[in-house]
Amino acid sequence: MTPKLIIRGLVLIGLLVALGFLLKSSGLGENIDKDWIDVHVRNNGFEGRLLFVGVAALLAAAGFPRQIISFLAGYAFDLNLGFVLALIACGIGCTIAFFFARIIGRDWVKSKFPRRLDKADQFFSANTFTTTLLIRFMPAGSNFVTNLVAGVSGAKALSFIAGSTLGYIPQTVIFALLGSGINLDPGFRITLSVVLFISSIALGIFLYRKYKRSAVLNGDID
Repeated sequence: MTPKLIIRGLVLIGLLVALGFLLKSSGLGENIDKDWIDVHVRNNGFEGRLLFVGVAALLAAAGFPRQIISFLAGYAFDLNLGFVLALIACGIGCTIAFFFARIIGRDWVKSKFPRRLDKADQFFSANTFTTTLLIRFMPAGSNFVTNLVAGVSGAKALSFIAGSTLGYIPQTVIFALLGSGINLDPGFRITLSVVLFISSIALGIFLYRKYKRSAVLNGDID
């Protein structure tokens, strides 16, 4: 499991590096920068930031990869502000998807993901916040499906949303750093992002296994 997670993450980082190179060096990048980011976002103060968060939140709710959202936020706003705005957007997107499933789309989710619901009930019901926090450290599965299935399961809403948002932090920092224009050598920035990414996966796996062993010993899960 660990090698697959690392390979998947490294492939994603490679694709985002290529995207960043395209944005910065090609005519397409200039058009996007001038026609959308500069005009509607970067040079539009609070309204531009609000626009970015709103659009990114809707995309995240619909299943758009939060790593790409973080990368684009870093590209548009640099590391610090980009990290904050991407985290807010992804947290809102998680909330929208969760309550969509719980209030409106319950029957659809049940029919679409019947096998995952039993596991979700068992996984999230015991300790929603901790289990959610740990699973968000790892780029495994679908963020979109997790949000929907959790909404239909016995997961506690506030605990799930809080655990998700906090669990998003490591990868949000990493991909905002990757997309940012901070004054670091590009090779060093990419290397640092890869090291931080692998470290966050390793920490998540370690904490998850430790928690799972503890839960089994305490009789919280089968």
